[in-house]
Amino acid sequence: MTASKQVRSTTLGGLLGYAAYVPYHRLNRADIAATLGGRSGPGQRSVASYDEDTTSMGVEAGRLALRDTVGVAAPERLYFATATPAYRDRTNANVIHAALGLDAPALAVDMAGSVRSGVGALVAALDSAEPTLVVLSDIRTGLPGSSDETDGGDGAAALLFGSPNEGPALAEVLAVASSTGEFLDRWRGADEQTSHVWEERFSEHAYGPLAETAFEDALKKGGITANSIDRLIVAGLSSRSTRQFAARSGVRADAAVDNLNASVGNTGTAHPGILLADVLDRATPGTTIALVTLADGATAVILRTTDALAGHQASLPVSDQIALGNSALRYTTFLTWRDMLHREPPRRPDPAPPAAPPSYRRADYKFGFVGSRCTECDTLHLPPSRVCASCHAIDRMIPAPMAETGGRIRTLTVDHLVFTPQPPAVLAVIDFDGGGRFRCQLTDVDPTTVAVGDRVEMTFRKVLTADGVHNYFWKARPVRGEADQATAESAR
Repeated sequence: MTASKQVRSTTLGGLLGYAAYVPYHRLNRADIAATLGGRSGPGQRSVASYDEDTTSMGVEAGRLALRDTVGVAAPERLYFATATPAYRDRTNANVIHAALGLDAPALAVDMAGSVRSGVGALVAALDSAEPTLVVLSDIRTGLPGSSDETDGGDGAAALLFGSPNEGPALAEVLAVASSTGEFLDRWRGADEQTSHVWEERFSEHAYGPLAETAFEDALKKGGITANSIDRLIVAGLSSRSTRQFAARSGVRADAAVDNLNASVGNTGTAHPGILLADVLDRATPGTTIALVTLADGATAVILRTTDALAGHQASLPVSDQIALGNSALRYTTFLTWRDMLHREPPRRPDPAPPAAPPSYRRADYKFGFVGSRCTECDTLHLPPSRVCASCHAIDRMIPAPMAETGGRIRTLTVDHLVFTPQPPAVLAVIDFDGGGRFRCQLTDVDPTTVAVGDRVEMTFRKVLTADGVHNYFWKARPVRGEADQATAESAR
C-alpha cells in the first residue's frame, strides 16, 4: 500500500461558531441483548426519531450554531457531509440552506457517500475565502445484533469557519495534514442499508501508519510537540484503530477525551464535530486541541482556542443534550423506525407526496417557517398572507421569521386515528410569544404527560415520505422543564 502525503497550513482565521445536535431518544444496549440474547455493552446510543433524517438533524445543528454566533458574517457557503443522504440525485444541502434562511447567492453543496466526506467538507471550508458552514450528519445502523447497531449513534454537528474579517475566532486552526491510502475495511453497496466490515485487526494495521504520519506532519507544521496537546480527539468507526492511535500518539494520557460511546455512540460522519463541540463547551482560552479522524485515511487538525471563547456561551451544550435524553425507547420501536421490522400499517389511505410547484412558491414558509406580519395592526399570519385577517389591509405585510420563537400550548388533542409511524399523534394549537397562533403536530413528546400551558419550541422534521419524496416541515417539541435542566446541570 502506498500512501500519499499532504501537508498544509490554513489561511483562515479559524472557527467562528460551532454546535452539535444529539437526538432526544436513546436506546439502552441492555435492551438489545435482552431481546436477541447474548451480552450487552454498557450505556446507550442516540437514536434519530421516525421523523428525523440526516437533513433534518443537520438543520437543527446549523440553527444552534448560527444562534450562538454574535457579530459574525452570515455563511456564504454551505457544505453538507453525510454517509446516509436522504436523497440521491438531488442536493440535500438545499433543504438546509432554505431552513436556515441563507441568502440565495450562498452556495450549497453535498459531500456525501462516506464518513470521509466530513473531513473533505472541513478541509474545503478551510480552503475557502468566504465564511463557510460545514454541516456533518449521520444515522448509523446495522443488522440486528451487530456491533454497528449496538455501538452506532445518530447526530449532527455544524462548524462555521471564516477569516478574521468575518468575526472573532473561537479557535485558530494552526495546521492540517492528511495521509491517504487505498484499502478495503468498510463498504456498502448502493442499494444496501447496512455496511460490511473487514476484520478489525486489518483496520488497525492499515490505519496505524496513516494516522501517525498525518499527526506528525500536523505537529511539525504547527510548530508544536505532542506534549503540547491539551485535548486529543480521535474519531473513526474502527474503535480498535482509534484506541491504538490514542495510546501511541505521544500525547499525555489525561489529554485523551471521552469518545461518548457510553452515552451517544459512534455517529460516524458527525462524530468529529460532536466531539469537538463537546470539548469546546468545556475549554478555556489557550487550549490546544488535536482532532484526528480515521476514515479511509487519516486527517489531523490542530486548533488553539482564543480569548473570544471565554465570552462564548453555548445555548445547548452537548452535555445538556445527553443528560436530557429519553432512554425509554423500546428496541422493537427502534427496529420499526429503521425499517428492520415491518409492522402492520394503520388502516388509513396512504399519504400523498407534496407537490413541487406549491412547495417552490412557499419555500420561505415551508422550509424557513417565515410568516407575514401586518404593518397596520401587527397581526401575525401563518401561513403568510397578502390580506390581513384582522384589519383586511392588502399587501401591507413584512416577513416574520418564527423558527426561533417559542410559545405555549393553548389546546391539544391526542389523536389515535390520524396516520403516524408512532401513534398516537399529539396535535396542538400554539400561542407564540409576542402574538400569533399556529396549529401543528408535537414531536419528542409523551402523550400521557403533555399538558396545556407547556412551553414548546419549533423543530424542523420530516413529516412523511411518499413516492420517494420527503415532506419536510416544522413541528413543535416541549421545552424541557426546570427539573430536567437541574438534571442536566448535575450531570455536567
